[in-house]
Amino acid sequence: MLGFQPYETFQLLIDGGGVDRTNTLLIAACDAYVRRGKPTVPEMEQFEVLAARLFPAAGPHARAKGAAILARAELLTPDLESLVAAYLGDDLVAWLGTAENLSERTMLDLLSRQDADVAAALAARPDPTNIVLAKLFQVNSRKVYRALAANTSIALRGAYLSALARSAQMDHIVAEELSTRADFDAALLAPAFFDLSDAARLKVIRAFSSRETPAAPIKRTIEQISVANAELTKALMKLFSENRRPEVTRLFSQITGLDEVRCGQIAHDTSGAALFVVLRAFGCNAEDGLKVLIHATSHDQDRSKALAEFVTLFGTIPQDSMAYLMSAWRGEVNLLELVRPEYQPFTQESKRTPVAAPAPARNPAIDQAIEALARIGTRRAG
Repeated sequence: MLGFQPYETFQLLIDGGGVDRTNTLLIAACDAYVRRGKPTVPEMEQFEVLAARLFPAAGPHARAKGAAILARAELLTPDLESLVAAYLGDDLVAWLGTAENLSERTMLDLLSRQDADVAAALAARPDPTNIVLAKLFQVNSRKVYRALAANTSIALRGAYLSALARSAQMDHIVAEELSTRADFDAALLAPAFFDLSDAARLKVIRAFSSRETPAAPIKRTIEQISVANAELTKALMKLFSENRRPEVTRLFSQITGLDEVRCGQIAHDTSGAALFVVLRAFGCNAEDGLKVLIHATSHDQDRSKALAEFVTLFGTIPQDSMAYLMSAWRGEVNLLELVRPEYQPFTQESKRTPVAAPAPARNPAIDQAIEALARIGTRRAG
């Protein structure tokens, strides 16, 4: 078989030889199988029987070497996969990441080991079956959920979507991975907002563009306070220009109903994303909101591009949606309601409408403010 004729010769050598001869036979047989390329069904069946006898009888080093050779085979049966998985040792995780094909039986056998590294390697594969996925989502491991979040071959819907959205609230790496996926609704990352990068925070906000949202409990708080926009923006401009962020924290705590820790995060977020959410929730328009953002955002680099982005967001983000986002920060809403059809964005991408929608009208006064800010350059607020 496979270059060693006749097959009975192997049986005689195994029966009459010691461990050293078994070691030699195992490595030779595995090498011959791999060189065969695509063996016939009878050849695979014969080799399965032979390998099943050689691997247990060989020494530890020969088993590991034989498994490493066999792992390179173009075609393995589930039984041969099991032998590789059993004896490959420390190289198992690497093999799971590179193996072109892996049977469902082997994946389920490996998951029964309850090894987080092995499960994470399986979660990163492009071919897990629904049964395997169901088992993977039951594994209580951050490694596994991070791999699942990054695996674009997994369709995010139903229970899988819910599980990853919940995981994102507890693991910022899962949240960041999901924020990069085009098939994931970034609005579901609202509870993890403050754990995300600046770019991901803006993506969460953009996910609420031209979109209806369920009623936000915090909306009642905003309506009861009835803060005048002009007074609010004037107070915030003064506090931010004098770098009195602790006082901004206390002011937000009084008017938003958010806890002081969250308000402190908003006040010290120099990207301006969290502050935008509050300003828009209170109904600020682009002209008033930008005056505050100019004083509140970082002065370490040219900000004209970032501020221009906020101008666009003021024109496309509904006030109620930012109130909803603030309620999500307090854990008062079920974000999975957003997947319902009535809460999907108004404008959906379509192959029939390749022309991009026109940008919202720009205010010349705002453009002049952005240009003036760009010329000012780096300065200290105070």
